[in-house]
Amino acid sequence: MKDLAIMIVGVGGQGSLLASKLLGRLFMDAGLDVKVSEVHGMSQRGGSVVTYVKCGKKVYSPIIEEGQADIIISFEQLEAARWLPCLKKGGIIIMNTQTIMPMPVITGRAAYPEDIQEKLKECDIRLFTADALSLAKQVGSEKATNTVLLGVAARFSDIPKDKWIEAVKNTVPQKLLSLNLRAFELGYNL
Repeated sequence: MKDLAIMIVGVGGQGSLLASKLLGRLFMDAGLDVKVSEVHGMSQRGGSVVTYVKCGKKVYSPIIEEGQADIIISFEQLEAARWLPCLKKGGIIIMNTQTIMPMPVITGRAAYPEDIQEKLKECDIRLFTADALSLAKQVGSEKATNTVLLGVAARFSDIPKDKWIEAVKNTVPQKLLSLNLRAFELGYNL
């Protein structure tokens, strides 16, 4: 497998940290060197959260700078647009279609951007969208949105599906395992 730089972007409370932990485990189990770095905004108050996951034969730093990300997994539309400059030309964005209004929009100081998906489609990228929130609700918890998106991401991986499932089993708390396995399958089968 080639070196890979993945950004997981979203809003506090959406499960991006569990997703990055799962990816880290997946890549380590595949025998790759892995570095993970979490950057929190005001995550407890619904602020932007970004996690960097890099893997390869040898990785020296987890930080992903402008134009270096192979994949952005976005839990919310505005976050996909916000972090687009970090994506390589021809890179992949896997985006949940959910919108979460940031505080400036809630207070009326700003407007939520319109037509984010259409604007992203005009860029030199590959965009894959999913209503991951609705799929997560189908399995019983909107908190499984992260696992739905990882199921979608697994389709772009050289790592076999059974290894992804093993990583889910080894990362997700036992009481939530069945639900998250179903969420992963829904994302994988989109």
